Amino acid sequence: MTLSRLVSGMRAAGHEVEVVRPRQAGESGTAAKVPGEFLVPGFPLPFYASLRFGWPASGRLRQRWCHWRPDVVHVATEGPLGQAARWAAKGLGIPVTSSFHTNFHHYGLHYGLKVLQRAGLAYLRGFHNATRCTMVPTSEMRAELAAVGFKRLEVISRGVDTTLFDPARRSAALRAEWGAEADTPVAIYVGRLAAEKNLALAVRAFVEMRAREPQARFVLVGDGPERAILARRYPDFHYAGMRRGEDLAAHYASADIFLFPSVTETFGNVITESMASGLVVVSYDYAAAREHVRHEVNGLVAPLHDEEKWLATAGAALRGRSRWPEWRRAARETTHAITWPAIVARFEATLERARVE
Repeated sequence: MTLSRLVSGMRAAGHEVEVVRPRQAGESGTAAKVPGEFLVPGFPLPFYASLRFGWPASGRLRQRWCHWRPDVVHVATEGPLGQAARWAAKGLGIPVTSSFHTNFHHYGLHYGLKVLQRAGLAYLRGFHNATRCTMVPTSEMRAELAAVGFKRLEVISRGVDTTLFDPARRSAALRAEWGAEADTPVAIYVGRLAAEKNLALAVRAFVEMRAREPQARFVLVGDGPERAILARRYPDFHYAGMRRGEDLAAHYASADIFLFPSVTETFGNVITESMASGLVVVSYDYAAAREHVRHEVNGLVAPLHDEEKWLATAGAALRGRSRWPEWRRAARETTHAITWPAIVARFEATLERARVE
């Protein structure tokens, strides 16, 4: 989502942009001829087969860039393809920038790989410090990474499409599909259904909500390895699967409370999307929530890693129904200040500085 916005914004500003990405399962070789894209072979990510790494293709990239030389190469992934791109660009003397999007070194804790956490951090630090600058989404992330040795960090925040994500997309028909009437409280989660998202805490919060209001509904939007497990244990939840565009926006706007217990985000676009949709956000106080949510003003937050406090905060969101209109209006108003054009302009300026250094 963020990369797509940056690419389209840069193209709209008159820049020629080519995206290098791995070929996804089911894509034929002819997909490599799509204008503005250069595809390389991909392979499944361990423990998460629906995501694919790009194959290390430094030779192909070097050959490509010898004939079509970019001014700057921006690396948006730290995997084998990103490493190959960095090596190819370095060999040709092309400036390289990078962005830190995902806490892979934290994710290892959720998949039995704790012993690799330190090694993962060392790899990421070396990877990013070899570029002219590393873009991060929040000032909090900049401070956290600087404390463990990352250098040349630049904050490039993330925007939200307030035209797409809008309370006006609330749908009585969609709520009826969920078994919710006009006054039925509906909690929603949007994101990967995976261990690193701390979904068990969201489930606990909703079970407590339902004990207070038995008619409450829980909607999970997204897919992932935890879906089948959750569906077996909680068949009464509504599993909406992957949703995009206006369909996704309608799902946001048709709910009431956004439960987001993840502790592994670098930003969390779903926070600002839910705020733009007029939801009551319940999140830990970090990343996008720390940047934009003010407790009991435009949402509710709990201290990071304090599960009991987070559960209590979720309960307070339900009990505070009389304040929902106030919180929803304030959340929506907050997102009016987050514009994609401003973010694209800052990204453009950062690339230009890297180019002339």
